[in-house]
Order: sequence, then C-alpha cells, then structure tokens
Amino acid sequence: MKIKQGIALLGSTGSIGTQALEVIRENPDRFEVIVLVARQSTDLLIAQAREFRPQLVVIQSETCYPAVREALSPLGISVATGSTAIEEAVCLPEVDIVLTAMVGFSGLRPTLAAIGAKKTIALANKETLVVAGSLIRHEASKQGVKILPVDSEHSAIYQCLIGETTPAEKILLTASGGPFRQHSLEALEQVTVAQALRHPNWVMGAKVTIDSASLMNKGLEMIEARWLFDLPAEQIEVLVHPQSIIHSMVQFADGSVKAQLGQPDMRLPIGYALGLSERVANAYPRLDFTQQTLTFEHPDMERFPNLALAYRALALGGTAPCALNAANEIAVEAFLAERLSFRAMSDLIATALEGHRPQSDYDLSLLESVDAEVRQQCREQITHL
Repeated sequence: MKIKQGIALLGSTGSIGTQALEVIRENPDRFEVIVLVARQSTDLLIAQAREFRPQLVVIQSETCYPAVREALSPLGISVATGSTAIEEAVCLPEVDIVLTAMVGFSGLRPTLAAIGAKKTIALANKETLVVAGSLIRHEASKQGVKILPVDSEHSAIYQCLIGETTPAEKILLTASGGPFRQHSLEALEQVTVAQALRHPNWVMGAKVTIDSASLMNKGLEMIEARWLFDLPAEQIEVLVHPQSIIHSMVQFADGSVKAQLGQPDMRLPIGYALGLSERVANAYPRLDFTQQTLTFEHPDMERFPNLALAYRALALGGTAPCALNAANEIAVEAFLAERLSFRAMSDLIATALEGHRPQSDYDLSLLESVDAEVRQQCREQITHL
C-alpha cells in the first residue's frame, strides 16, 4: 500500500467535506488532498485550497470560476469549472480514493467516472445508489472497484459483516427519528424551516437535515442498503433509536445480532472509509456507557409517510427510486424556500411517484431524462399550489 492515499474530495465545503478535511488534517502522514471540488462556496474553497495545496480545484459554478482562479493560480494550483471538469478530475492518476460528498443526483456522473477509472469509492452521496443502484453495482463489479460506505449506518453494517462467512438474515437500520419524533399530525403541519434544521444529534448539511426530519433520509438509506449489501427490502428493518449511539445492527441465522456503536460523529465513518477499513486513531470523545440509556421503537409511517414511499419506490423498481429522489429534492428545495409546508413535501413526492411509470431497464441517459422530467412536473405543481 502507498504511504499516502491521494484523495479527491467532491463536495469539500459541505458538512461531510469539511469533516473529511479534519480527518486528513489530523493524519498528514496517511492522506494527501489531490482534488477539491465545490459547487459555489468560493471563500471556503479558496481557504481549503490554500491550506491543503491540492493539484486541482474544481468550482462547479462558472460564475465563481474567475475569483477562484485569480486566488489560486499564483499558488500553482490548477483551477477548472463545470461538470465535465469534475468527471475528469476524479480520473487523475494521483487519485486513489474518491470521496463523493456532493448532494443529490449531481453525484452520479462523477461516481461513474471514478468507477470507470478504477478508483476506490468512499460513498457519502447516497442518492447515487438510490437512483442507479443496479447500474453502479454492475459497473463496480466489472471494474473490480471497492465501494466503502461513509454514511454512519452503512459503515456500521459494513463493519458488522466483516469476518462473517454466512449472509445476514436481517439488517436493522437505526434512525434517530429526527426532531419531530413525538409531534402530532397537527403539530407537524406547523413545523418551520428553522425547527427542521435543528437536528437533535447530528451536524449535517441543510438537505440531509430536512430529509432526516421527514424520515426520507432513512428511506433513501434503506434503498442504499439494498444495493450495498444485496438484500431485499423485506430483510431491511428501520428501527428508531433516538440516542444515535448504535449506528446499525446485523442479525444472523442463529439469532445473534452484531451492532456497531460510537459517538454521533461523522468523522468516525469518514476515517474508517479513508483508512480503507483500517482504524484511524483519534482523540475524539469516547462513550461512557454509564451515562447512556438506549431505547428503540418502530417508525410511525402515518406521521412520516416518506419512509413508506421509499419502500414503495424500491418495490416498484427500475426508475421509480430515481423519480422518488427527484421529487424529494424539489420538495426539500421548496420547503427550505418556504414555498411548501413540511407535510406537503410528502404529498408532492407521493403524487410524483404515483404518476411515474417505472422502466425496468435503464441507462444513465434514461435516468437523467426521468430526473429532469419529474423535477419539472414537481416545480409546475408547486406553482399551482
């Protein structure tokens, strides 16, 4: 193994990206930043590049490109812009691991490009597997590429399966339940954006925080788990665990259950993925079990129908999860802009899924077409509300 792993970090200015850079900063003997990619957070991206001195920086927004180039070119750092530049960046020979932390559907093409270049994938962009699970599995298998999960739940499952020679009987995918776990239907109608952005346990970006509050995040993670671990939905059970200490569990044929526990700190699964399944030592706070009470409950799919919609999309198969994801991205965007209520997000997604006619065989072109079509339909529906 190389002394240092070359990292391409897609989404460096987001929550996962900034925490990944903390891990890299603490382990300069193990990791080297080769590529930084951000959408439009110019000032933070420039500051990151000045500290970590990557070979290449890509700013997705073309309007932000001149400012980034002016700041970094004197340092000898190459600067590029646009989606094609991201796909080219992940293929650089110095890159060993591509950490995909871009938000939403936008992470699909770069992930496929990285797989095509035989790079190890540290996957934090769950939407990639949600919309194109069978395609990603096929391409990764064909190229002999390892996909290491970064989501805390999937990292936990991955760790629980290491060393096992028999398949899992069931995955127990834990969920915090979000900030509104005990809200009534009436109270959920009054939820504000500010309230939804206050997650009780985790520090995350806006989109995933809203998804967590609506339980769509757990629905997307359920679909992701189906493809990562090759288990049908019937063997993936979502279990609400408000303390977020047990990150997920795996049950085996003899009734034994293995669980992975830890602080609710995304730097832990990030370090495990970047370390290629080797533990990366740290000085983060440790668990004190005398101070913990661990509880569990079933999710309420009447109050949080997004989870049921995700199971429905997976059952429909084909392009249905792609439609689900597109509708959800527009719903969250509208909620954050205060154009859609918290409960109305589920109504919008349900209508989109009901109106979609899934196609079982798909390629990248068809997925992009479905994504664009569903987004447009949802935007039109919102304008008529």
